[in-house]
Amino acid sequence: MVKTLLLLLLTCCTVVLAVGLGSVPIAPADTLRAIGHGLSGAELSGSDVIVWQLRLPRVVLGLLVGAALAVSGGAFQGVFRNPLADPYLMGVASGAGLGATLVIALGLGSLFVPPLTLLGALLSVAVALTIAREGRRLPPARLILAGVVVGSILTALTTFLLLQNEDRVRQVFAFTLGNLAFAGWPQVIRLTPYVLIGGGVLLLLSRALNILQLGDLTARSLGLPVERLRLLVIVAASLCTAGAVSYAGIIGFVGLVTPHLVRRLWSGDYRVLLPISALSGGTLLVLSDLLARTLTRPAELPVGVVTTLLGGPFFLYLLRRQAT
Repeated sequence: MVKTLLLLLLTCCTVVLAVGLGSVPIAPADTLRAIGHGLSGAELSGSDVIVWQLRLPRVVLGLLVGAALAVSGGAFQGVFRNPLADPYLMGVASGAGLGATLVIALGLGSLFVPPLTLLGALLSVAVALTIAREGRRLPPARLILAGVVVGSILTALTTFLLLQNEDRVRQVFAFTLGNLAFAGWPQVIRLTPYVLIGGGVLLLLSRALNILQLGDLTARSLGLPVERLRLLVIVAASLCTAGAVSYAGIIGFVGLVTPHLVRRLWSGDYRVLLPISALSGGTLLVLSDLLARTLTRPAELPVGVVTTLLGGPFFLYLLRRQAT
């Protein structure tokens, strides 16, 4: 309980810090007052406009995207009983990225990004499931290998589209690195249903994920429909990932790192791991975005660069730990 309260306090402090820091510094008291004015619908002026209309939507979008990626990563690791599984290893993020790249390359409007991103994520999962299936069974090792292959092919297709549309290279390149710079309240409102529905389904399945850790045979003997559960978790996690990719681009390693930290500091019980991962992932992404905005000021790094620099060494640590 103490650790959870400390995490909540860290999240609140991170939000106030991230909203207050920028080209125009705003004191914490003024930040809180501006948020209060925005929530109450009062007339905004001065720093209130910067806080409510520019910085707070970016921070809230970061919280939602980080939560979606972290809860998806935790669910993938649970359903495959593999600590290296996450939306990227399964090819889900690559499929979503290809869908968004198609929209940019074809010059379609931004309204087409969410549906094509979700379609790309679900199609990549469907192809991976088809390749991995052995009769009515879905062996986890085959599914992860299939996800890696599908993800690699989709990444190659994205690169091909990138090279064929040189006039939009910069736009697509920025998307593939992940970015929260264009966040606004409309993006926050559109992403929220993805996180609530996908994340809500995963939380409802947390007890079943606990049983699945006992092994497929034991889970079946306890009456758990293993293949159906695996499919439902994959679809719900893909929905969360597609939503995150639609509005923030491809941001790596949040879904891999966060569940591991939660497992070490809190518990491996998925009824605890998933909600704490959501809160931790959101906080981690907002902190990463704060670094991205301030490290090379006045220039700004894509947040995906920061998460990769932080998560890459952690991934190598996991590989080394598994080898020993």
